[in-house]
Amino acid sequence: MHSLGMRRWVVPSALLASACVRWATGLGSYSGAWRHGTPPMYGDYEAQRHWMELTIHLPTQLWYKYDLQYWGLDYPPLTAYVSWLCGILGSHINPSWFALDESRGIESPNSKIYMRATVFALDYMVYIPALYLFSRTWHATRSKRTQNLAFLVLLLQPALILIDNGHFQYNSVMLGFAILAINCFISGYDLLGAVFFVLSLGFKQMALYYAPAVGSYLIGKCLHLGPKEGTKLFVRLGVVTVASFVALFLPFLPPFSPLSAIMDPITRIFPFNRGIFEDKVANFWCASNVLMKWKFKASAATLVRISTLLTALGFAPAVVAAIASWIRLGQSQPQFSTVVTDEDKDKDAKAKMDTAVAVPVTLQPVLLHALLTSAMSFFLFSFQVHEKTILVPLMPLTLLMSTAPQDSTGFKIGALANNVGVFSMWPLLNRDGLAVPYIALTLLWNRLVGHNPFRIRQSTLFDLFTAAVYLGCITLHVLEILFSPPNRYPDLYPVLNVLLSTPIFVLTWLWSIKSLLESYWVIGPLGFGESSAHHPSTTDSRAPSEIETPVTEKGSSVVGSIGRERGLRARSLGYSTAMAKGGSKRLSKAGSVDEVPE
Repeated sequence: MHSLGMRRWVVPSALLASACVRWATGLGSYSGAWRHGTPPMYGDYEAQRHWMELTIHLPTQLWYKYDLQYWGLDYPPLTAYVSWLCGILGSHINPSWFALDESRGIESPNSKIYMRATVFALDYMVYIPALYLFSRTWHATRSKRTQNLAFLVLLLQPALILIDNGHFQYNSVMLGFAILAINCFISGYDLLGAVFFVLSLGFKQMALYYAPAVGSYLIGKCLHLGPKEGTKLFVRLGVVTVASFVALFLPFLPPFSPLSAIMDPITRIFPFNRGIFEDKVANFWCASNVLMKWKFKASAATLVRISTLLTALGFAPAVVAAIASWIRLGQSQPQFSTVVTDEDKDKDAKAKMDTAVAVPVTLQPVLLHALLTSAMSFFLFSFQVHEKTILVPLMPLTLLMSTAPQDSTGFKIGALANNVGVFSMWPLLNRDGLAVPYIALTLLWNRLVGHNPFRIRQSTLFDLFTAAVYLGCITLHVLEILFSPPNRYPDLYPVLNVLLSTPIFVLTWLWSIKSLLESYWVIGPLGFGESSAHHPSTTDSRAPSEIETPVTEKGSSVVGSIGRERGLRARSLGYSTAMAKGGSKRLSKAGSVDEVPE
């Protein structure tokens, strides 16, 4: 569309295509749907509908107490508030959809349309605007073509669509607030980013997977700014974070409720009384349970302690790298502040600008890799992980993938982990009757990003490994279709799925740690932190040795963050680097002209 002069229609067309894909997925089955004339199995669809029912009929103090054996509310208060709002709106259309107790298991056609519409609406209110802002913030110095392509890749990620619009959940709200927080941190609006991150935590507790990375990243920035400015930022972040949590939990605090009422949501949010895992999930505990049989070898309390230790060790590199990168940046750039133009040299203008210090381009990959390392560590080693939780580490991985060339390791890891992430949820999706959307969305997204793992021309060893993994996934599907599992091993295929998927997630976690170390070393006097227009941009997720030096013009001016002022530009999704601003054009790898950002 860019080549046809229809640039303005790219984003509206992408939004329309995304809407069609999401709504078409919603026309299929879902968690707990009626099948073969049997009563509902009361899955996540009924849980979400039931929460709307109880929040509009019961006082706040009973939300986390009422009939807990029947899908008791077990998400943080923001989920309850959104359920209340959706229930109020739905009751105005048809009160019978949310009649207390009497509406349990209701699956009328109109009620299902309304429930699907709530997911659709929240997607376009929170998640999709966050993706659009990310494509404009992270790719600020790149062409509109690159920004739009990255937006489309993120928009149609199959795993989230299958779970939210198919299986039925609202994970996009949690992930959307987390991406908004990332956008704010990149742009230097740390207090606003802290508010968005609290909203993400307040919607689903799985956002805690990002907390070590976010906390250490902000602490590192406080240390970087020095004793005076750093202390100010630390205090402000603490006040804003505490105030945001208090606002979310206010109905459960004095004077609205006794202080003991705060334990009602907390005990429901953190269910340590459950086992180490329930369903088969592609993490360390379920994979190793094939041999170890953890539930028989250790008590639940012991497993909680062990999982906590392993999780902490797993995300420790993210914490260390996020803090150390800021400190290393300070050694090479002790005077870290925004650039003041000739028109803004007066003190008042400078003070206003200093309130929103953009993050240097060399530090931006550290944030996303730290988020990925932390989230994947929680997924692999923490207590009570569900198969759907793979969506949490897939989010920063896909954001990183949107910046990477197709021939880079980052792109290949991102595509592999996304596809295996969808594959790891196959037992759940198959149980929900979502086989057709599973196949269609996976093929559509791979076609869109240009990923063909079976293209063997000039293949590397990793390409051959990837092809073998996909061949294993296909073989397992064929075996499941042709042969029923033996009576002695009814979970044979889900276990084989776990054993095939878990090593890929471990590989992704290790790659993220490696990339964190590389991102750290390219900062500072011995890396790419010095002022030079000829240093490669580290927003590219390749290793430093893989990154090509961008072409710039002497004295060129590039608007953006501190690193981008030096002319730093990274190739993204196969497009070559841009030349400096001023009407110049550049040739892409294919030889076509790609425009410089306006």
